[in-house]
Amino acid sequence: MLEAKELMVFYENMLALNNVSITAETGSVIGIFGSNSAGKSTLMYTLAGIMLDIKKKEEMRGGERITLFGSLTFEGRDISNLPAHTRAKAGIVLCPERRRIFPESSVLENLKIGSYLTSIRERKNNLEYVLGVFPRLHEFLSRQGGFLSGGEQQMLAIGRALMANPKVLLLDEPLLGLSPVYQKIVIEAIKEIRKTRGITIIVSEQYSRPVIPIIDRGYIIENGSSVLEGTKEELMDNPDVKSAYFGI
Repeated sequence: MLEAKELMVFYENMLALNNVSITAETGSVIGIFGSNSAGKSTLMYTLAGIMLDIKKKEEMRGGERITLFGSLTFEGRDISNLPAHTRAKAGIVLCPERRRIFPESSVLENLKIGSYLTSIRERKNNLEYVLGVFPRLHEFLSRQGGFLSGGEQQMLAIGRALMANPKVLLLDEPLLGLSPVYQKIVIEAIKEIRKTRGITIIVSEQYSRPVIPIIDRGYIIENGSSVLEGTKEELMDNPDVKSAYFGI
């Protein structure tokens, strides 16, 4: 289980996250919903430990001062001060917004980069699994990532994250810029990953309509604060959520 309590992130005097608490039970799918600049990516970076890296880099260059408060526990262990690479090794893996693949490397090379923390046997098994979840990638293993379509790049980004053997998979806006066809592929992949591997999945999305039906629990974030939480049924039955995220 991954649990965050009262997370706060300040950029100088600007409050990016304000007392956000979430709980992700093992094997569950959790949704984080909010408009652009609501704080979703800051939350995902904080969970992954990347915010600590950003804080350190800013301190070294004398730039923006970043302050973090709150606690994070994973499998009963306090990980609040663990760096991103240690969290990744423990099983908390981020698939970032806008994919951020290596465009000049081949699809196969991108996937292998994601497996640098795993054994050779795990790498082989994970590669077979990824190509099973996203069979379309099999056609492009030797193609440079930059020549893939946006939807294919998103499949590659998720596949690269899966190569790291995640216990918790953080998907930051995986539907961003995708056609309805590729959105459906990604949603079906999330369901398949949860079913076959029991991985805990946390999905942040501005476009929540396709995601809410597959989650166990969701959180609505506005201006850095969690303003509403509930099961998918509770969120789908809430008139404010319907109005803001479903247009009805």
